[in-house]
Amino acid sequence: MLRSPGRALALCFCALVWTGAAVTSPPPTQTQPHGHSGPHDATVHHSFDDAQRWSKTFDDPERDTWQKPAEVVQAMGLKPGMVVADLGAGTGYFSRYLSAAVSPGGMVLGIDVEPSMVQHLGERARQDKLANVVPVLALPDDPFLPDRRVDRVLIVDTYHHLDARLDYFARMRGAMSPDGKVVIVDFQKRPLPVGPPPEHKLDPGFVTQEMQEAGWKLIEQKDFLPYQYFLIFEPVR
Repeated sequence: MLRSPGRALALCFCALVWTGAAVTSPPPTQTQPHGHSGPHDATVHHSFDDAQRWSKTFDDPERDTWQKPAEVVQAMGLKPGMVVADLGAGTGYFSRYLSAAVSPGGMVLGIDVEPSMVQHLGERARQDKLANVVPVLALPDDPFLPDRRVDRVLIVDTYHHLDARLDYFARMRGAMSPDGKVVIVDFQKRPLPVGPPPEHKLDPGFVTQEMQEAGWKLIEQKDFLPYQYFLIFEPVR
């Protein structure tokens, strides 16, 4: 049976990623609830290894009222044929929205460091018949993005979980297509009815400064989300 170029690319990429992951899987995440070790490290190291447990939170229908997933994806400027990476994809909450936005011919890389999450995301994609969603088991310091191929990277409620962010995002520049952009959505640093406590959050000004130091520039920000900021960056050429 003939496969579309996008589907063939997805299968090849998935095979390469999973082959690598079988050799070197990420170490267990350690819980460190009292802060971080450096100014550019995660504000908290927390385990998300129980996908079924976290699905009750991440996929709670009530989340749609404030997360506005359709509006988030629409604001990313996606087009059919694009490659989009969902970094920290978790249980695949955004998968069907991203899949539809880049179809036909596009691909969604659902990236996470937790094997349980990646397995759950893959099973969800198969159940929902999202043939262009590729689950990717990454390392904490390497999302395994293909060189110069990624049109958008979506990072929702995950930026503050990353360590050594300056190096992480400096290297990410090499994965971006000529029109590639990174979209960061995270919680405002104040008490909110959802999300982590304020001490685990990062102010959008701090995020912007870090990204600038890593070689990115803020090109747009949106304020349609009630509890989160929405920042769009592109690499400094």
